Amino acid sequence: MAARAWRRPLAAAEEDDLRGLYRRLRTLGLPHEKAFRMTLARVLVASSFLYRLEESPAGKKYAAVTDWELANRLSYFLWSSMPDAALRRAAVAGSLTDGQGGVEELLRQTRRMLRDDRVKRLATEFACQWIHVQDFSLEQKSGKHFPEFRGLRGDMHEEAIRFFTDLFQHDRSLLSLLDADHTFVNGRLGQFYGIPSVKEKQWRRVDGMRQRGRGGILGFASTLAKQSGASRTSPILRGNWVSEVLLGEKLPRPPKNVPQLDDEVPKGLTERQLIERHSKDPACAKCHSRIDPFGFALEHFDAIGRHRQKSGEGVAIDTKTTLPDGTQIDGLAGLRDYLLERRRDQFLRQFCRKLLGYSLGRELQLSDRPLVDEMLRRLAKTGFRFSVAVETIVLSQQFRMIRATPAAAAR
Repeated sequence: MAARAWRRPLAAAEEDDLRGLYRRLRTLGLPHEKAFRMTLARVLVASSFLYRLEESPAGKKYAAVTDWELANRLSYFLWSSMPDAALRRAAVAGSLTDGQGGVEELLRQTRRMLRDDRVKRLATEFACQWIHVQDFSLEQKSGKHFPEFRGLRGDMHEEAIRFFTDLFQHDRSLLSLLDADHTFVNGRLGQFYGIPSVKEKQWRRVDGMRQRGRGGILGFASTLAKQSGASRTSPILRGNWVSEVLLGEKLPRPPKNVPQLDDEVPKGLTERQLIERHSKDPACAKCHSRIDPFGFALEHFDAIGRHRQKSGEGVAIDTKTTLPDGTQIDGLAGLRDYLLERRRDQFLRQFCRKLLGYSLGRELQLSDRPLVDEMLRRLAKTGFRFSVAVETIVLSQQFRMIRATPAAAAR
């Protein structure tokens, strides 16, 4: 039990300590069940259970992690949980770090785990966090304007999870994040998307989403709704999401004392017209010119991600816009094509950076850039398959080695 809880074999002294604790408790007159519970509590409050501890090497800059440490890194990366029986057997056998054989076994385990249903946790913990919908099932909207939203938000969140899980399990191209023609819906979400053929409660894949003006993560109701206000859309939030989350651009903080926008759009205006009036302020114009055009392209979707042709005031929606580099686009399709044709490498680099940072559990450093470059090179040669990005990380020095701490090196 302790070995499972601590995700590694126990040292002889640790095993003696636990057995000794149980015997002392029994000697004090505690019945078996109570003594066992207290011994179990000792296991569960130990740092080895509460944290993923790794032993830093002494006197070396880098050293290989142990098989057990590598198994834990891999399992928590892909499954957000402890190693399963197959991965534990590989760690026990020492086959994860055994030269070239270790490379082959590490890749075999990685590919097996990516096909497993538990990779859904990578979709939930990494992918949904990356696109900022990890807590979407708790999202709030104005009950006055969108009374149906509360009953739909869980389905919208589930769509994103299922889409990413399918991409990971079936090793699809990372470009399908932008241009996928399919998604996953149940009857309720299908009706919301205008797909009357889906009536059952069960979830299923549907194709033809681009013909419906959607496709990929740009068309998720969850992403569109998340980057909106409670009662109206926000081209600013949506544009900033495209710029920072999808392209990795760093924007300056807004100046102090910026006038607040109205929570509701004044009569006779669209959200776009409200934003354009606001961004005429010279203090605001520089940043707004970089982000607002991305958001204007998504204005055919209201604050809960529902497709629309007119604003709440009945004014026709205009999604034609000119981007900072002079490119003219129209709507979600135009934005998608622009990202794929003009900004593909930047989008892929941002994804790789986020995936690598998640796998290592830390912010990336300048020294990580060659690894990101290698991920991009390998992706370009293999049809941008997701597994290639994962395997490049798993075989990297960053993933398989540990750096000495000053204290360890001094011992």
